Amino acid sequence: MAILAIASLLIALCYYCYIGYKVSIHRKALKGEITTTRDGGDEEEGRAADGDGDQVRVAVSGIGVQVFTYKQLQASTSGFGKANIVGHGSFGSVYRGVLPDGRKIAVKLMDRPGKQGEEEFKMEVELLTRLRCQYLVELIGYCSDSCHRLLVYEFMANGGLQEHLYPTAGSCGGISKLDWETRMRMALEAARGLEYLHEHVNPPVIHRDFKSSNILLDKNFHAKVSDFGLAKFGSEKAGGHVSTRVLGTQGYVAPEYALTGHLTTKSDVYSYGVVLLELLTGRVPVDMKRPPGEGVLVSWALPRLTDREKVVQIMDPTMKGKYLMKDVIQVAAIAAMCVQPEADYRPLMADVAQSLVPLVKQKSLVSKVGSSSAGQTPKPPGIPEARK
Repeated sequence: MAILAIASLLIALCYYCYIGYKVSIHRKALKGEITTTRDGGDEEEGRAADGDGDQVRVAVSGIGVQVFTYKQLQASTSGFGKANIVGHGSFGSVYRGVLPDGRKIAVKLMDRPGKQGEEEFKMEVELLTRLRCQYLVELIGYCSDSCHRLLVYEFMANGGLQEHLYPTAGSCGGISKLDWETRMRMALEAARGLEYLHEHVNPPVIHRDFKSSNILLDKNFHAKVSDFGLAKFGSEKAGGHVSTRVLGTQGYVAPEYALTGHLTTKSDVYSYGVVLLELLTGRVPVDMKRPPGEGVLVSWALPRLTDREKVVQIMDPTMKGKYLMKDVIQVAAIAAMCVQPEADYRPLMADVAQSLVPLVKQKSLVSKVGSSSAGQTPKPPGIPEARK
């Protein structure tokens, strides 16, 4: 009897240890501390195509993600009526919708069939059902009925950053209304999103299509990173790369990736630097209608970013000089480091985010250009020597 009692006790102990382990995994998933793995383990696992045909193993949480029918989403968007269209992307059209419980949603409908569209759909579902971060747009659910492929996100009331930087003539009179403080807060929030992908997920996730139109804004103009259809898992080795076909958007693609197909987290850092230049200058990455030498934003801006007088000349005129010059110089220096031609000289996103924190927290009144004392360009706080 004593032996049976001891055996029963051991079985019960093992069971409770197992349950405790599962609960800890669940809690980590809730916090966004998801670890992807290539060699299995005790976590529940799924398979996800990485966009180029090979397979990787990923830990599954699927917390809070709903599976919708096509009819449900059709009803929530008034039959995908034109009046409900709020945007277009590489994946397809995006519609405004309302769920029966009153929640506002954005529904992305894949309108281009084929292997690439299917891969983008799978990657976005695989990633966003596992990753949770306040700086990433939340995936509420998806639909994979028959030939229909739809993604359902939280509704971001103010659309994409791009449309506020370059409003059309019928919107805001065609003039951007984004002030310096708002731009810097958006820059920090977007940096936090990339930092999470690069340094809080293992192996890191490389967005591969980071740009101003993929930074969405909520009703209070807080920014979140979106559109993970082209995302790819990075190398687990420090300083390593993954080789892949070159995908992305002209003007945002890092030069080493465009030339060799070697993709690293520093490729995203370059793209982030381009967005930072957009926030500074109010110019699109590529505009060949501009005078010779000004068509490519990075080539035009980079030589001017470390010269105080020239930095003033490239600033977005819609801000009307309402910023502190010392802040502008610091942000220009950060942007210059992010768009360095050599990837090894670019900072990590954690360093970029940390360097922007004091600029966003700063509540002092903005002043006109030239109000701060002249001097040499300071090094941005928080950015150490570039790490490989």
